[in-house]
Amino acid sequence: MIDLQGKSPKLLVIGDLMIDHYLWGSCERISPEAPVQVVNVKSESAVLGGAGNVINNLNALGAQVDVISVVGGCEISDELKVLLKNINVSTQHLITQKDRITSKKSRIIASQQQVVRYDRESTDEINSESQKQILDTFNSIITDYDGVLLSDYGKGVLTKELTTSLIAIANKNNKKVLVDPKGLDYSKYKGAYLLTPNKKEASEATQVNIKDDASLTQAITKLKTECDLDVSLITLSEQGVAIYDDKLRTHPTVAREVFDVTGAGDTVLASLGFALACGYEIDDAVEFSNLAAGVVVGKIGSATATLNEIIEYESSLNKSTSDEHIKTLSEITVLSEELKTRNKKIIFTNGCFDILHAGHVRYLETAKSYGDILILGLNSDRSVTALKGEGRPINIQMDRAYILAALEAVDYVVVFDEDTPYDLIKAVKPHVLVKGGDYEGKQVVGQDIADELKLVQFVDGKSTTKTIEKIQKS
Repeated sequence: MIDLQGKSPKLLVIGDLMIDHYLWGSCERISPEAPVQVVNVKSESAVLGGAGNVINNLNALGAQVDVISVVGGCEISDELKVLLKNINVSTQHLITQKDRITSKKSRIIASQQQVVRYDRESTDEINSESQKQILDTFNSIITDYDGVLLSDYGKGVLTKELTTSLIAIANKNNKKVLVDPKGLDYSKYKGAYLLTPNKKEASEATQVNIKDDASLTQAITKLKTECDLDVSLITLSEQGVAIYDDKLRTHPTVAREVFDVTGAGDTVLASLGFALACGYEIDDAVEFSNLAAGVVVGKIGSATATLNEIIEYESSLNKSTSDEHIKTLSEITVLSEELKTRNKKIIFTNGCFDILHAGHVRYLETAKSYGDILILGLNSDRSVTALKGEGRPINIQMDRAYILAALEAVDYVVVFDEDTPYDLIKAVKPHVLVKGGDYEGKQVVGQDIADELKLVQFVDGKSTTKTIEKIQKS
């Protein structure tokens, strides 16, 4: 995967903001009043939806995000502003139109199945004064951003006149505009960098029944020509993503399990915008967005994907490289906290692992069996020399780290230079600390931090020292 770690492009989202509201419960009987399920609600949650879900996805990836939109003079708008502030997104460019109701979609979920949904919203076009305010704001801040994302849910914010003007201003300032389109008339998006319609939407907009490669080519080229796009793109569900600039190619999907496609289009738009704003080419950006979408469709409801989740997911598909699993102290600190929020049980072990042998591998496989994620602290070259003496290590630290990171049992490797891994263990705060059986009855560094200590017996006759002695005698 392209390296996006530590990148933080500044992106502007414009579109229809809404709230996705969930009532979670269980159903054990049918109502005596009517043939409907009775759901016993146990909890409820609310997250940003629509253009707000695009914002959520960008925020999860590490982007700096601002938003321009129109909200109503209602309690839902107040709730929405709180949700934005909770993820440190400014509400200063939200325009209040008092006669509108901000969209809120409420879903009742029983045993992970959606039973019913009810909506409260305004869908009329925003008035001319609101459109003027958006354009004035956009004109004054456009130069501050690395890209613009238009999230059109057909709720009235992105009128034809406004959308056309926004794209013209962005192009004048050499800013890419990516659009998640809505409706049948795509002429209002003319001049955008790309659109992200799915196959059904593209078929309806072009009036081409996409059923094979020939009809796909016809539709995707028609979109590019009629909408004057730099890149024409159509998402094809389980078949992947088709793109066309000067030639047609399809990037296959990487979804392993599909639980809920809600908001997957938002993830595609956000991840494409993020990668392109970081300077990557369209094919790399599409591959990245495929991975991001693969993460979110494996979750229930409107979901997001962090860079670490995407890397982990790519690894599960055997597509990641070893160096993506080698982390710095600051990276592993953040990652460990994220893993814990996802209820992952973290195991930590450490060592020199100079010349890797079967005993090492079996030790690490046993260590991994105690939880979900194995983090390995690797002694630096300096600390190996201090422990083992001159002439060691045989292999330099980055070579050792790369080989260890390639093992199926090892999730992440962190090189530490101190005499002990105490500071690293303190940063990770593992659930389980694993050491060799030779530590039986001894005090183990970091034992006071981990929840549990596990000792693993070494394989008899297997050691780096004996390997080196055998080589020297031959």
